[in-house]
Amino acid sequence: MSDDDIRDLVGAARDAGINYFDHADVYGSERHQCERRFGESVTFTSAERESVIIQSKVGIRSGFFDFSAEHILRSVDESLDALNTDYLDMLLLHRPDALVEPDEVAKAFDTLHSSGKVRNFGVSNHTPGQIELLKRSVNRPLIANQVRLSITHAPLIASGVAANMAALDQSVDRDNGMLDYCRLNDITLQAWSPFQKGFFDGVFLGDRENYAKLNDVIDELAAAYDVPAAAIAVAWITRHPANIQVVLGTTNVEHMRDSAAGSEVPLTREEWYRLFTAAGYILP
Repeated sequence: MSDDDIRDLVGAARDAGINYFDHADVYGSERHQCERRFGESVTFTSAERESVIIQSKVGIRSGFFDFSAEHILRSVDESLDALNTDYLDMLLLHRPDALVEPDEVAKAFDTLHSSGKVRNFGVSNHTPGQIELLKRSVNRPLIANQVRLSITHAPLIASGVAANMAALDQSVDRDNGMLDYCRLNDITLQAWSPFQKGFFDGVFLGDRENYAKLNDVIDELAAAYDVPAAAIAVAWITRHPANIQVVLGTTNVEHMRDSAAGSEVPLTREEWYRLFTAAGYILP
C-alpha cells in the first residue's frame, strides 16, 4: 500500500470509531515490514497517540517459536523503531512456545514495563493452562487473548452449547474452557479471522455453495437492520456478553466501514441463535 492509502485507511478507521491497531513482528514479507509501513505513513501528535491503542505480537520466528527474554526484548525494540513510537499499549505472545520458561517471560515483561516500552500484556492462541503457567511467574496482568473466531469457526462457543453430548463432534472441548476462563479472569478475547470459513479457506460471506442457509439469514438480517452483510458477521461476535474485540484484518476502506457498522447492531437472542444454527451448529 502507498503512504496515502495507509493514511486513508487509518483515517477512515478513526472516523468509524476504531482506535485499536493490531500488528505483529512477522506481518509482511520480511520481519517488521507492516509495522514499518505503518510507522512511515502515519504520524500521530502526542494527543492523538494517547487516543489510539497500538498492539504488537512477538514469539514467531522462522521455523520455530521463541519466548526467550532476549528475543522478546530485541523484537520489541525493533517494533518500536518500525512503528515510530516510544511505547506499545499492548504486547501479546503470539503462539504458545512449547519450550517456554515463564521466568524468562517475566524478566522481559518487567524490563519492558519498567522502561515504559510496553504498558499492557497479553497472549494469543493460548489455552487456560498455558496462561496459568505464565501467571505463576509474570508480575503484570495478562489482559487479552487473541484467538480464532467467526460464525463458522466457533468451537470455543459451540462446545459449551453442546456439552456432555456423546458422539457429537461439536461437544469436543478443543479450547479447555477458554471462553469461560477468560470471562472469569477479566481477559478480553480478540477474534481474528472473523470472516474466514475454515483454516484460511476463504470467507463464508457470499459462499452459497457451502453456506447457503447462513448467507440467507445474514442477508435477511442485513436488510432488516439496513447494514451490509459484513456488519451482521461482526455483530454476531460483538453481541456475545464476553465483550469480544474483533480484529478485522482488512486493508480495504469500504470493507472496514461495513464491518465496523456491526458493533452498533443489537442482535436479539433469537437472531444470534438463528445465525449460530444456520452456520451448522446444533442445539441439543
